Amino acid sequence: MNRRATARKGGCVFLCRVILPYMRRYAFIDVQNTESTAQQFCGFSIDWKKLYEYLHDEKWSCDKIFFYTGIEIGDDRLASEFENLAKLHGCVVRAKPIFLYKRKDKTIRINCVKCQEENVSVVEMGYDRKANCDVELTMDVLENTTTDPEVEFLIFTGDGDFEPLIRKIADVAKRLYIISNTKKFEVAGLIKARFSSKLKRLLEDRNDKIFFINIDNLKNRIKRDIP
Repeated sequence: MNRRATARKGGCVFLCRVILPYMRRYAFIDVQNTESTAQQFCGFSIDWKKLYEYLHDEKWSCDKIFFYTGIEIGDDRLASEFENLAKLHGCVVRAKPIFLYKRKDKTIRINCVKCQEENVSVVEMGYDRKANCDVELTMDVLENTTTDPEVEFLIFTGDGDFEPLIRKIADVAKRLYIISNTKKFEVAGLIKARFSSKLKRLLEDRNDKIFFINIDNLKNRIKRDIP
């Protein structure tokens, strides 16, 4: 990066150019976590090409932007969207098929008020749709982590499983940004949130290096237009 400065020698003023260190930036996007956060907590769906343009061309000038996503078999629209993204300069797409994982059933025990007999009910908690790309994201982050201090990372996730990774790279990166949302809401007596308490504590511990960006603030730049 070049910056102009002035210097004086005798009665003359000289215009000189100061060469500043080049800041390299990398973005890593946990697509499923980020999309569900935007939809459930911020009320919008993400246009991934707009997000790429925001990170690559507009705001951040990222050198590389990594997308980690799951694609259901037969979802040609989403597959085509990410195939086109992968053709863009500096864009890397890691895609896996989506599988269904059964959640652990919940056991409810209630004692009868009159006879004190225990009634046991088992509630099925349904399934999670997952395409686990955690290993790929971790490897890409580590491969792009060097001892060069002029590096910034943007990680789009609220998943606490990445807390050890983020803590580790904060020791060498210039700055690190976590992009998510910290809202909570209650459903049938259960608190739902997409941002891990582990990441909240990490932000408090390393507020000199790690910063939080609310994805809701990016809504007007990256939301998908609904026809």
